[in-house]
Amino acid sequence: MSRRVVVTGYGMTTPLGVTTDQSWSGLVNGKSGIRIVEEWKTQEYVNGAKLPVSIAGIVPDFDPEQWVEQKKDVKRMERFILLAQAAAKQAWDMSGLPAKLSDEDGDMAGCIVGVGLGGLGGIIESYNSLMQKGPRRVSAFFIPAIVSNLAPGNLSIRYNLRGANWAPASACTSGAHGIGEAFMHIRDGRADVMLCGGAEACCEPLAVAGFASMHALCTSHNDDPTTASRPFEKTRDGFVMGEGAGFLVLEEYEKAKARGATIYAEMVGYGSSADASHITAPAENGEGAQRAFKQALRMAKLDPTAVGYINAHGTSTPFNDKSESDAIKGVYGAHAKKLMVSSTKSMTGHLLGGAGGVEGVISVMTLHKGIIPPTINYNEPDPECDLDYVPNTAREVRVDVVQSNSFGFGGTNGVLLFKRA
Repeated sequence: MSRRVVVTGYGMTTPLGVTTDQSWSGLVNGKSGIRIVEEWKTQEYVNGAKLPVSIAGIVPDFDPEQWVEQKKDVKRMERFILLAQAAAKQAWDMSGLPAKLSDEDGDMAGCIVGVGLGGLGGIIESYNSLMQKGPRRVSAFFIPAIVSNLAPGNLSIRYNLRGANWAPASACTSGAHGIGEAFMHIRDGRADVMLCGGAEACCEPLAVAGFASMHALCTSHNDDPTTASRPFEKTRDGFVMGEGAGFLVLEEYEKAKARGATIYAEMVGYGSSADASHITAPAENGEGAQRAFKQALRMAKLDPTAVGYINAHGTSTPFNDKSESDAIKGVYGAHAKKLMVSSTKSMTGHLLGGAGGVEGVISVMTLHKGIIPPTINYNEPDPECDLDYVPNTAREVRVDVVQSNSFGFGGTNGVLLFKRA
């Protein structure tokens, strides 16, 4: 028999701010966290070549020492792990659970964190040390610092989470899969508490060069970064890289209720699917995404008309945004025109493996706060993307069910459904 799963804590660290409150304030006020990265703008490579992109969503004023248990831990963790520590601590503290679970409770608690590229910066730095200084100068912490599973691994140690511990690595769907799989652990009776989400910090020149070579990045707004990410808008020309982390504390409903926990939302559905068609391009008409939508709705036992808002994947790339709009219309039919749909990536940029975690938090906060964040930089409608994208200004409106979409390279799709508590 399936069990009810509720959200008792949430936290995020994004380009809009280190804390959840800072990030939420930026989102509902339509603020962009995209900035010029001066080093990218000035650095020259072979024959004077420069990066075609010099903007990104970097978490501002991040002091990792404020978020780890011991200062020495900072040198042992790559930035994606440190961002995970910050977001997870906010979620855990909010939940009111003990700072460290007992062994008995820890046996029924776990941590699943989606990570896309992991410690890319550490790999580059250690490779340079190897080539310039020799093998003895490669740190003993190199491997533990870059491995994706050390995001949940370190958190499991911190809170004594002795159950499931793993890191889905499914590109830009990683964070959504982290939350979805954690939900299934509780729903199926394998855990009572799960700390889950996504984290990423790979805003590195190598990643920029790689994505730019694929023609995936916005290259037209290097001097005007706050207007670069423009999902669903006619003049969009690519996504903007960002970094960050978002976490939820999920609990089995009866146990959360018994301990007097505040319940912020109920998670009711999860869908995952594969396009099985192309390594990077979405399936035509969002066919793979549609199957994930339907799977989540079936699990939640909800009619499509129950959904009031969709936090879209909305990357600001021409193909993704059209495909996602088509998928929404394909599943929701006439109700699609009544739905509010927005892409918060217009403000954060695309956090890759961390996106689904952050957007899961935003979805829960939308239910809890009664505010729909906007899609900013929406000036010229695209006739092929013809839904209500909550343009430019947040809306104070109560909805009862929120859907969060995430899609990734390899044709992987993840969909989360949350219901008002």
